[in-house]
Amino acid sequence: MRPAAFITGITGMAVVAGLLLAGEARLGGGTAGEETASAEETVTAAADAAPKAGERATMSDDRAEMIARSVEPTAPPSQAPSDGVAPKPAPQQAETPAGETASPATKKAVELARPMVDNAGILSFGERRLQIAGIVPTPVDRICGPAGRQWPCGMMAKTALRLLLRNRSVSCDLETVEWKETVTTACRLGTEDLGAWLAENGWAEPTAGSPLTSAAEKARQAGKGLYGDDPRRN
Repeated sequence: MRPAAFITGITGMAVVAGLLLAGEARLGGGTAGEETASAEETVTAAADAAPKAGERATMSDDRAEMIARSVEPTAPPSQAPSDGVAPKPAPQQAETPAGETASPATKKAVELARPMVDNAGILSFGERRLQIAGIVPTPVDRICGPAGRQWPCGMMAKTALRLLLRNRSVSCDLETVEWKETVTTACRLGTEDLGAWLAENGWAEPTAGSPLTSAAEKARQAGKGLYGDDPRRN
């Protein structure tokens, strides 16, 4: 027997029973109103129950397939929280110092007292060294000039820088005052850039791509410093 026919039979029996109870209530007299109401509630309850039971049976029958084909799929509704409180949006992750891109340390001008001159390009402060940026330090033992007219230009370059400084303080661009070993940076005596001074006077050659290249070339053409004669003979 099909489920739909079974449910229909039960519904019919319930309706018949309700009608019989209603008839007895009318014949009984005093309690007819209450029994009639009970009979009507029974019929109504049976009628309400039938579609629900029939719906479950129908959804499992061939009709369920027809309904599924005719209805377009829709997005499922968002699930409401069980406590009735609207869900809070997920907090955005705060940027932490660890997640930030590490920026290079900013250099600042630091005043350094009474530097020693190792050569024309390197200053020393105890065991620490500062190499002046933009130039190639001139070795102390460098010899310049043609054969028969050679002279110790490296020593003369060192002496020239030492006479410029005269144990005065210099200002150098540093990330920290606690640097170790040798650091290459720009240094100044007052407003005079030491690298530019060495290049312009021909006491040091520029590094590759240095902005001091043009100044060093002018010194070469003018025969200054390393590019000239022994200044002691003048």
